[in-house]
Amino acid sequence: YKPGEIVVRQGDYGNSAFLILSGAVRVVLKPELPSSILGRSETRRKGFFQTIAQLWSNPKQPEVRKELERSAHVNLDARQDKKGEVRVFLQDVPRLLGKYQTAILETGEFFGEISALGRIPRTASIFCEAPAELLEIRWQGLRDIMRYDSGLKDHVDRIYRERALSTHLGSLKLFQYLDESALAKVTAEAQFVTYGDYEWSGEYKRLLKSGSKAAAEPVILKEGDYANGVLLIRAGFARVSQRFGNGQRTSTYLGSGQSYGLDEIAHNWKKTVDLQPFQSTVSALGYTHALIIPTAVMEKVVLPTIPAKELATFLSTRPAARKTAHDNPSESSVGDSVVGQEMMEFLAENRFFNGTKTMLIDLEACTRCDDCVRACAATHENNPRFLRHGPINGKVMVANACMHCADPVCLIGCPTGAIHRNAAEGEVVINQVTCIGCQVCSNNCPYEAIRMVQIRNDKGGLLVDEQMKPLLKATKCDLCLEQHGGPACERACPHGALVRMNMRDLDTFSTWLNR
Repeated sequence: YKPGEIVVRQGDYGNSAFLILSGAVRVVLKPELPSSILGRSETRRKGFFQTIAQLWSNPKQPEVRKELERSAHVNLDARQDKKGEVRVFLQDVPRLLGKYQTAILETGEFFGEISALGRIPRTASIFCEAPAELLEIRWQGLRDIMRYDSGLKDHVDRIYRERALSTHLGSLKLFQYLDESALAKVTAEAQFVTYGDYEWSGEYKRLLKSGSKAAAEPVILKEGDYANGVLLIRAGFARVSQRFGNGQRTSTYLGSGQSYGLDEIAHNWKKTVDLQPFQSTVSALGYTHALIIPTAVMEKVVLPTIPAKELATFLSTRPAARKTAHDNPSESSVGDSVVGQEMMEFLAENRFFNGTKTMLIDLEACTRCDDCVRACAATHENNPRFLRHGPINGKVMVANACMHCADPVCLIGCPTGAIHRNAAEGEVVINQVTCIGCQVCSNNCPYEAIRMVQIRNDKGGLLVDEQMKPLLKATKCDLCLEQHGGPACERACPHGALVRMNMRDLDTFSTWLNR
C-alpha cells in the first residue's frame, strides 16, 4: 500500500484480516470520516418543486448520468494499478490529521480480525501512513490457522471479548439485569462458533441455475441432544426445523440478535427429572456466526437475575419458542397467525428472510396494470429500478427488487465503497459517482436484484472508457430515498397488491398473507 491509500472503510463488510509486515497504517478513531471522503453518497430529499418538476424534466434517453462530473471526484482519488486492481486514496491527508483523532499501527500488529470472522461491519477506517506491506488473510485461512495456532486463537478471542463481545451482550434484553461483574463472567465463558461459507451467494446462485437443491446446511444444534447452551446469532441466518417423517420441517428462522435454547434451559433449571432436550434442529443457512453461552453459566449467572414474571413474558414472545402446528402438517404456527408450511420452505430455500424491504405482490389482487413500474421509472429519470417478476409461491410473488438485506453480501468486495448502507436509515444504496462498473456487487447478489447498465451523457451519447468500451454502472432499487412518502411502487399500486416488508417479522407477514 502507498501513503494515503484506504485499506478498510468503516461500515464495510470485509472478509479479511491484516498483519503489518512493514510500514505503518493509521486508524481514524473519531469523529467518523464523512461519507464523501469514503466514496459514499449523501442522500438529500428532493424539495416540493423538484418532485413536481421531475414529472416532465426527466431525460428522454435511458440511464443518463448528469452527476458524473469531474468535480464530483474531488474527495476521492481512485487509480488502477498494473494488475488492474483499483486503489482508492484519501486526498489532503495532513488536513485530515488535523481534524480527526487517529492512532498508528506498526510492523507486527494485527487488525480486521473481528470483522473478518464475525461478518460484522468494519468499526473504523484505516489508511496507509507510510509505504506498507500487509499480509491479507481471508477469513477461511484465519479460521484454519486458529485451529492449529493456540497463540493466535487466544489473541483473537481476547480482542473479540475486549472490543466487541461485552458491548454486544450488554445490548441484549436477555442480559439486561446483569451487573458489570456478572456480565464479565458471561463474556469470559462465551464460545464462538462459525458455520457455513462466508461467501455463500456464489455457490447458491450456481446451484439455482443448475436446478439443484440448496447447499448442505451444517447442523449447529441437533433435536434430541442435551441442551448444553443458549445459541445467540451474531451474523448470518439459521434455520429452525423439526423432524417430520423422514425429513425436516421448517419452524422458523433466526437472524442477528435472535437466540435459541433458552426455553429448554429455563425448563430444566432447578430440576433433576423430566429434563427437556433441544426440541428442534438449528442449521446454518449460507453462513452463521454465533455465540454459545453454556448452560452452567445461564443457570448460575443469568437466570437468577431475571424476575420470574419477566422470564415468562420473554419466553412467550420469542420467535424460537413458537411451536410447529403438529395437528396440521401443512401449517406452522407464527404468533397468532398461520403461515403455510409450503410458504415457510419457500422463504427458507430462497433465502428471502434476508430482506428487510422485500417486495411482495399478491397476484390475486394485482391486475398487471404496471402502475408500480411506471411510478418507479418516473422517480428515477425514466429508468425503472426493479422487474415485476420473480419466484412465485401460491398467490405471492417476490419481485426482483433489492430487498435491502439484513446480511448484504453485495457489499463484500466493492473496491471503492460505492455500494454501502445509508448512514441515516440503513438502506443499501449505490453511489453512481464512485461505482466503477466492476460487477462485484451484481455477481454477489443472490437475488438478481442488481443490474449493470450502459450509461449516457445528457445528450444521449454512450459514455465510453479509454478503450472505447461502454461504461457500466450498477443500478438497483434505492427505496426512493430522495422522494417524500416512501417507495413510489407501493404508493402507486391502486389495489394494495404490492407491499415492502421485513421478512424477519413473520407475524406481520402472516397477517398480510391471510388478510
